[in-house]
Formats: sequence, structure tokens, C-alpha cells
Amino acid sequence: MIVTRTLTKQAATGALTGLALGDALGFPTEFNNVPSILAKCGPWRQMRLPKPAFVTDDTQMTLALGRGIRTAMDRGLLTPLRLARPVREEFVDWYHSPDNNRAPGRTCMTACRLLDSDRLWQEASQTGSKGCGANMRVAPVGLVPGLSEEQRAGAAQLQAALTHGHPTALAASDLTARAVYLLAQGAEPMGLIGQLRSYAYENSNRYLTRWLGDLWRHAGDSSPELYIQRGWDECLTALARVQDALRHPSPETDPCETTGDGWVAEEALATALHCFLLFPDEPVTALRRAACTRGDSDSLGCLTGALAGAHLGSAAWPKEWSERIEYRSDLLSLGALWDA
Repeated sequence: MIVTRTLTKQAATGALTGLALGDALGFPTEFNNVPSILAKCGPWRQMRLPKPAFVTDDTQMTLALGRGIRTAMDRGLLTPLRLARPVREEFVDWYHSPDNNRAPGRTCMTACRLLDSDRLWQEASQTGSKGCGANMRVAPVGLVPGLSEEQRAGAAQLQAALTHGHPTALAASDLTARAVYLLAQGAEPMGLIGQLRSYAYENSNRYLTRWLGDLWRHAGDSSPELYIQRGWDECLTALARVQDALRHPSPETDPCETTGDGWVAEEALATALHCFLLFPDEPVTALRRAACTRGDSDSLGCLTGALAGAHLGSAAWPKEWSERIEYRSDLLSLGALWDA
């Protein structure tokens, strides 16, 4: 399925729908190696969306973040204080929800349990964790219209830091939101890695004090600049691996072999970019490639779907798939708000 972009592409609806579809496609294949997936699902280019199309905590937390952002912006200009409270409340509600039964990540569960108290959020943040739970859910930050660069970067890093306080989790979330934003605005996929690397270099020692407070002290670094630079350096290395892999693309090879399994934030970003850029105008094929990997296939599918949907819009996805995805009405509600 090759999709052509239109001027009214509905990038937010496309990204959120794609995110959930990739999540659902990768849900049954997570923790499986490629031979096992092929034995269970058949040829990877023909993988079918499961029936019913259930999603994981990846989509649930994306919706929680999206609702938190919506609440914050209903109250006025997006600021750290205005964002942190509703997103924190949404994450705690997700933690207690009976639907939170999709093998959620340990870091998210630990941090959300600690957030369900009167302590400062910096004290709940798991500063040793750079799991992909930080950036699997960040796409809404790249889709909300009208944000300044400082607001977008700050919101992306703050939402990550509420649970995952490792600097690489913050930098990877910032880059993921940036990639979604650029694609939604019409950036060409083939120039995307170069733009992200430039962005990472420009921000490599910029600590967003207004948004993060004294988080760096909780991580044990000697300065805020040294803290945040650790994260950007790891992300730059990961982006370089994507660039190297795409010099000699090998669509039939598991992308995880060159850009990582995706359990940690910088690898999740890198391998999702890898899958998307192998098939920038074949969104369903990109999702199938992400789902048929040895790594964190639901999160890889989730991020790949967000990138492809931001690039191509709502027309990227087969109607038969998008109409039966779990949480469809919630996804469409946020998408319509931000596309408007």
C-alpha cells in the first residue's frame, strides 16, 4: 500500500491511529524472535492485524498524556506547572485502572505508584531508567499545534521525566516529538536524520531548568549540563547507527540487528526511524517490519506508526484496520482537536 500525501492530511489523526495500529500489530509478537513470529504469523509482509485489535500500555499512556496536555491547554498557555499536574493525575489514574493489565513496564509502575502521593515529582522519577516507556507515549507533544520550540522540548522532556529520569530518556523523547512534529509539518523523510542530528548537537548541553527543576541533582551528576549531555551523546550515537544502516538498506533483515532491540529509549527511536525510513511511503509495510523483530515489537510498531501517520496522515491506514482499533473514539477525539 503506497500512500500519497494530501494538503489536508490530518497528521494528528494519522499519527495517533498509526501509533495504536503498530502497538496492536506488535502486541502478539513481543518477546518472540523472528523465526517464532514467522511460524506464528506467516510471511512478515502479509501480517494481519489481530482480531480483536487490542493495544498495550503504550497506547494507553499516549492517551493519558494527550488528555493531560488537553487539560493543561484548556487552562491557558502551556507551562511546566500547568502541564505537570494533569499529566501526573492521568498517569496515576492509568496506574489504578483495571485496564492496566497489558504487561506495563516496571519503571512506569514504580514511578506512578510514587507519583500517587504528595511528594515532588522529581522524587518519584526513576533517574536510573532510560526505558522506552518515556518516548513510546510522547507523540502528542509533536502534534499539538501552536507550541514554541521551548514548549515542545520542555513538554517532551518533562513528561518523560515524570517516570524515566535518565537523561537519555529525556533526549530520546525530545527527539521523538521533534521527528513527529517535522513530519507532520511536511519534512521530507530522507532528510529527517540529518535534521534530528543537528537538533541534538544544538541542544547537547542545554538543560531546561524551567521544566525540569533540580532533577539533575537526583541523578547524581555534578552539573545540569553534564547530566543532560549524557543523554544527547547516547542519542547521537543511535542516530548515527540509523544513518549507517540506511546507506545499505536491507529490508528483509531484522532492523534490530543494526539499530538495537528497542527496550531502551535511544534504541526504540533508532529502530522505529529505521523501519519507517525503509518504507516511507508504504506505512503498513513499515508497521509489519517493526512488528516482525526480535525486540520490543509493540513499542517499535507504536513509534513507527506515529512517524508514518504524521508523514502521510489519516489516509495512511486501511479503513478495515483503523475502524476496529481499540480506543478508536479516544484517538479520533484528540486527533480531530489537534488537526483542527
